[in-house]
Amino acid sequence: MTDTVAIAILGASGKMGQMLAKTVLASDKATLVAMADRPDSPWIGKDAGALLGQLDLGIIISSDTRAVFSAADVVIDFTSPAATVAHAQLAAELGVSLVIGTTGMTDQELASIARSAERTSIVRAGNMSLGVNLLTVLVEKVAAALDEDFDIEVIEAHHNQKVDAPSGTALMLGEAAAKGRGVNIHDVRDSGRDGITGARKRGDIGFSAIRGGDIVGEHDVLFAGAGERLVLRHIATDRSLFSRGALKAALWVVGQTPGEYSMMDVLGL
Repeated sequence: MTDTVAIAILGASGKMGQMLAKTVLASDKATLVAMADRPDSPWIGKDAGALLGQLDLGIIISSDTRAVFSAADVVIDFTSPAATVAHAQLAAELGVSLVIGTTGMTDQELASIARSAERTSIVRAGNMSLGVNLLTVLVEKVAAALDEDFDIEVIEAHHNQKVDAPSGTALMLGEAAAKGRGVNIHDVRDSGRDGITGARKRGDIGFSAIRGGDIVGEHDVLFAGAGERLVLRHIATDRSLFSRGALKAALWVVGQTPGEYSMMDVLGL
């Protein structure tokens, strides 16, 4: 029997945690070895099979993240910014690879993760779908081809339970547009319009966020010029595409040299 990659999942009871577990269980290249959840979760101490609507898996959901990391070759983390920073530090300490899908992190939190990546291999991505990462490549190329006569707006829509805005994917797309234009996104980002804002500043990259219902994820990048508009779009209809991407990242990152990688690296883009 071919050896498989031992994978642990954090945020077990979340929508992504459950989807990730099902994706790993269905893979012949990976083995689900552990799952963790926050200490106050009602699932702590219960078999993961109950959470996933399956027979007992022999995997008890734990709040002991150190034990969970120690059992795995790679850990997948879709939790919260503060928790993810701590998880990255633990991954660095134990030499365990980490895949991060958490979004909404501050510059300080991202810097902390980068420091952890000096000691272990980490894949961090605002979005793990193939389509979105291809879209990112296209956005950079189009932004490089069009000058500031074209305004750029990133428009995103998600379900009503999403807590951060703009989405990590929207920020990733905005960063790609800024890179294409040779500017820093922090210098041109505009995501706080309300009231009498005045005319749009030439060269700014705008962000608009929609929250409602059960929208999985929709992202448009609008290039608006005089007399014409170009729209690049990605629509996700099933969260499983994110879990499949995360599994692909997890299988890829094991054995990589320490460093912070993106899905572009994983997909060879």
